[in-house]
Amino acid sequence: MKKTFYLMLSALFILAGCSKEPRNENPFLNASYDTPFEVPPFEKIKAEHFMPAYLKGMEEQRAEIKAIITEKDDPTFKNTIKALEYSGQLLTKVARVFGSLNSANTNDTLQKINRDLSPQLSKHRDDINLNDSLFQRVKSVWDNKEKFRLTAEEKKVLEDTYKGFVRSGAALSAEDKEKLRKINEELALLSVKFGENMLAETNGYRLEIENRADLSGLPESVISQAEAMAKSLKMEGKWVFTLQVPSMTPFLQYSDRRDLREKLFTGYFMRGDNDNDRDNKAIIARITNLRVERSRLLGYESYADFALERNMAKTPEKVFEFLSQVWNAATPVAKAEAAAQQAIIDSEGGKFRLEPWDWWYYTEKIKREKYNISDEVTRPYFMIDNVMDGMFYVANRLYGLEFTKRSDIPKYHPDVNTFEVKRDGKHVGILMIDNYPRPSKRGGAWCGAFRGQSRDIKGKMITPVVTMVTNSTPPTADKPALLTADEASTLFHEFGHALHQLLSNSTYPGVSGTSVPRDFVELPSQIMEHWVLEPEVLKVYAKHYQTGEVIPAEIVEKLEKAGKFNTGFITVEYLAAALLDMEYHALTQPADIDIREFEKKAMEKYGLIPEIKPRYRSTYFNHIWASGYSAGYYSYIWCEILDADAFKAFKETGDIFNREVASRFENEILSKGGTRDPLEMYIAFRGKEPGIDALLENRGLK
Repeated sequence: MKKTFYLMLSALFILAGCSKEPRNENPFLNASYDTPFEVPPFEKIKAEHFMPAYLKGMEEQRAEIKAIITEKDDPTFKNTIKALEYSGQLLTKVARVFGSLNSANTNDTLQKINRDLSPQLSKHRDDINLNDSLFQRVKSVWDNKEKFRLTAEEKKVLEDTYKGFVRSGAALSAEDKEKLRKINEELALLSVKFGENMLAETNGYRLEIENRADLSGLPESVISQAEAMAKSLKMEGKWVFTLQVPSMTPFLQYSDRRDLREKLFTGYFMRGDNDNDRDNKAIIARITNLRVERSRLLGYESYADFALERNMAKTPEKVFEFLSQVWNAATPVAKAEAAAQQAIIDSEGGKFRLEPWDWWYYTEKIKREKYNISDEVTRPYFMIDNVMDGMFYVANRLYGLEFTKRSDIPKYHPDVNTFEVKRDGKHVGILMIDNYPRPSKRGGAWCGAFRGQSRDIKGKMITPVVTMVTNSTPPTADKPALLTADEASTLFHEFGHALHQLLSNSTYPGVSGTSVPRDFVELPSQIMEHWVLEPEVLKVYAKHYQTGEVIPAEIVEKLEKAGKFNTGFITVEYLAAALLDMEYHALTQPADIDIREFEKKAMEKYGLIPEIKPRYRSTYFNHIWASGYSAGYYSYIWCEILDADAFKAFKETGDIFNREVASRFENEILSKGGTRDPLEMYIAFRGKEPGIDALLENRGLK
């Protein structure tokens, strides 16, 4: 997750100080939280506290903006840019907590607050971004920047602030500013509605099985998980599978019942596209057109042109060229994989064509036959607590960090594990890890913060309170949480984002931690995935949950050989979603969009084989309609160019824990946040620009 502009009043705001209100029953309105490390006092926070705190926060920031505008002295960095950077601290404080809870532990009340707040926050943002008097002061500092003795970080803050105002419409005419306000308000409401629909659609479907014979092919661990789910729903004697990945994927992998695989997959694939009151098609069409209108109003050909201007890629043409290059390498591999599966179907006497709901099942057969390995073989060695110990071990070897579990710190849900992070005995931050799916949590995995690293206006260090959220396989009545290798990789991935925030060493909140371009933010997370299956790391954490036996070398060897298995499918289904995202956002004129037809034509354009569906269809593509990745979903594979090359820097030394390389990575990238151009940061670390070869080799496509 990242904060693209300090005026975007979202859950990603940075806490840079505290209100000076006297102690109050509303925890947000107190000068500080009376808790260890000033972690939010979740047990005291009630839903009714949010709206008053938001309103008070907006009121305070309006007063702070007025003070900047009415300042009698000429505009300077200190009295304008710095003052603006540190404005809205109460708003930041409440938005951090509300945004995190509304994603990880929501309910009907919080969702209603979110709907009610959305237009108010949109107006508040626009009142600041479109304030001409404020903009003229910012522009004055920008135009006269050579007169001020600014640090490199201050220069970047000034640049981001000025360009942020321009990109938010500050230079528009009064008439166009009014048009922009209306567009922004409608977009905010549509995004909220999309997310609500997606959560409701995901929670609203379940595959209920009453006859044990219908569980044919499923491992006992998967059956136990489905039984536990049924019991939680008071459906004893049944087995329930949901659309959450830890429940759905094993069913698709192992179930011998092709009709039930199709049923479950279709439930997943049709989310938001069922022509009911939770349908997202009209919302998507409207968001797409509003984004086109907004971008053209601001002087851009398309939304993609607008979004990519501040990214490493810079232009839509560059992204399409890059994605096409990888697509052309991956598609023949995916076709060969499909042919191999069809050959098995034919050899077994199946008189049907391979379909998307068959892919996991027959891939699993080939994997077992070719490598004699499956997720069920490796799960016992990936107990979730041990996996977390493994990622902590890597962080300790690389950066000297120490993680101590704390039970005296407030948490927002019983599933949360809380750790204090130290280095050389000095407090670095707090890390909260929330691992298991539940109806109140949206799907996927992400990393955020209740407080980001920065220094307050007087220069005092503010340490971060970071959250890692996943939807990993939960424990059952008789077994702890046992993960797949992919789920272990997801934990390491989100931990990389957490390290980016924990090791941040910036002054200004607007450029700290993960406040970097979207197509650079995944580098710290994706490089961490490289350590997951390294033998030296596996021997530390991959221990059998019952015997304590370290994962045998022969299993590790099989894992390594299978590491590039099914890579055609994995790459193509991802690229299909990334290209779909770009096709929507490369539109240069509003259009009458039929979502199903748009998807169909987009996939035909690139030649997506019918056996594979995009990883995300439009109607549940939360990344691009509600989570800030619009025209940016390509970022994951773009950053793989960087992470594959960056990990080579460690491997080339013969020591995957080389402290000199780790120190460079921390000092040139992790600690810098968004204080420098990302390519400059990467070259400072690596000594050269990366190329695509490392990515193709990493995926087995070369």
